[in-house]
Amino acid sequence: MGGQACVFYGAAEFSRDTDLAIVADAANLARLRGALADLQADVIAVPPFRATFLRRGHAVQFRCRHPLASRMRVDVMARMRGVDSFDKLWKRRATIELPDGARFDLLSLPDLGRTKKTQRDKDWPMIRRLVEAHYF
Repeated sequence: MGGQACVFYGAAEFSRDTDLAIVADAANLARLRGALADLQADVIAVPPFRATFLRRGHAVQFRCRHPLASRMRVDVMARMRGVDSFDKLWKRRATIELPDGARFDLLSLPDLGRTKKTQRDKDWPMIRRLVEAHYF
């Protein structure tokens, strides 16, 4: 989700991070911890990486130290203001397949637009670019 999803939809944006929407259950968090360990990712801000904070709607931010992902930031969220629960978002997701066969699950275009309705000035032009890219 986030800026990387905007790129997939054709509304290119320079994104300094990768945003992940997840289910904050024990099994999923264990898998995510393993992936973050592979990336040598450390929490860079508060709160700590715990399900209780994710379920409250806090984002947990990581910085990667692996040489192939050096300085990449990963933001993890389980609840987002203004959008439905993960289960509902997942049912409406879009799947994009690249020519090499790689598949990516993304927020649906309407749900991505809802996540961009924030108080950040930079998000509003992105909504316009998403609409234009979808139209054309």
